[in-house]
Amino acid sequence: MHANSTQNRSETSAVRSKSIYQYMKSPQFLKYYYKFKTVSMLDKEEIEGSSPPDLFVGRYGYPHVYIGPLVPPQLGDTTVLGTPEMWADKSIEEIVKYRSLLVRGIYETNVNNVDKGKVEEIMTELAIADKYTYAEVELKKKPDMGLRFDDNSQPFGPSAPLKNLKIEDVSPNRDVEKAYFDTDLHAKDAIVELYNKKVIVSKIQKALSAGVLGTHGKRKFVPTRWSITAVDDTISKANLEKVMTYNTIDATTIYESIALDTRWIVLMMPGEWSYELIEAWYPNTTWNRDNPNIQIYSSHEFSKGRKTYAEIGGCYYAARLAVSEHLNRIGKIASVVILRETHPGYIMPVGVWNVREHVRETLKTQPIKFDSIYDALRYVDNKMDISISTWIRNSTILRHHMLQKRLIV
Repeated sequence: MHANSTQNRSETSAVRSKSIYQYMKSPQFLKYYYKFKTVSMLDKEEIEGSSPPDLFVGRYGYPHVYIGPLVPPQLGDTTVLGTPEMWADKSIEEIVKYRSLLVRGIYETNVNNVDKGKVEEIMTELAIADKYTYAEVELKKKPDMGLRFDDNSQPFGPSAPLKNLKIEDVSPNRDVEKAYFDTDLHAKDAIVELYNKKVIVSKIQKALSAGVLGTHGKRKFVPTRWSITAVDDTISKANLEKVMTYNTIDATTIYESIALDTRWIVLMMPGEWSYELIEAWYPNTTWNRDNPNIQIYSSHEFSKGRKTYAEIGGCYYAARLAVSEHLNRIGKIASVVILRETHPGYIMPVGVWNVREHVRETLKTQPIKFDSIYDALRYVDNKMDISISTWIRNSTILRHHMLQKRLIV
């Protein structure tokens, strides 16, 4: 077994691209792809349907990027197709089915051109829309029938250059609309304000991506993958400001769950705030295609937070958001270590929503309390396939707590 806690996933884009390409050529990919792609529905240049609503902003070529709506060839309530908060109990097959139906019309613009053209203005309307919205998309050619995967954003389906776009019957979300018209409200403040008003996280992410939030003259399109992490990071930091004022939990506690062939354990220990996410990827999983050994990655922070982007990527901030919500809900502070053991059934990247929503779901389960950290670690050793010694060896926070215990004794 090979354990590597320092490898930076954000520095291996070439390897990631190769892995995704190899995956798309694999029998597993073809099984899902050809099962769910509906060629007869999408093999045309005009698409009429109800956007969930959803949109996408690319990052390649920044500040010149491709923007566009995501529209399925279906009318009616398509909310589930674009709402990750509804996917926690879904299978990979179902998620691929949802996303493969969404056609992306792509239109090139400058990120500063918010509200400076017809397509740009429609992107704003889609971001503000409160519910599924009727759309007519005219493409310059029939969409390609591929599926695209990203480690941060959810998959998206066929795409083609956009020729014309029209939407009707837009019902705005009043809270997002208010933030849009408030041009003195900074984007970070708008994100937190919308969250506190119970606007779902994915909706806030789309609003930021479409340039709906921010002060006058500073609004711009934000690539989707950047907006996702920015919102997760901003909200969790705001939550943690409150968490820092609470008393500590009174016992070492474990929450656990299994989803998408991934085992989750959230370990909470009494003490001041610290946080770590450790991911173990078995061979033939998304981030371990070619290596025959298990690969382990981790990132952490202590009470002062991080000054650099997490080595582990956007998953770190997505999980931290879920943890900060939970601690606010119970009114306690804790030192938190999340263990993610991903097995070969997790065959494709579906986005960091998977981490946020499944950690949220894990923290809704009945907790198990332990008399000591050592009792908790013995429990983990029985629950996970990977030995507890390996988890400890790859964990800064666990080693820190165990050292503290020895010093106290």
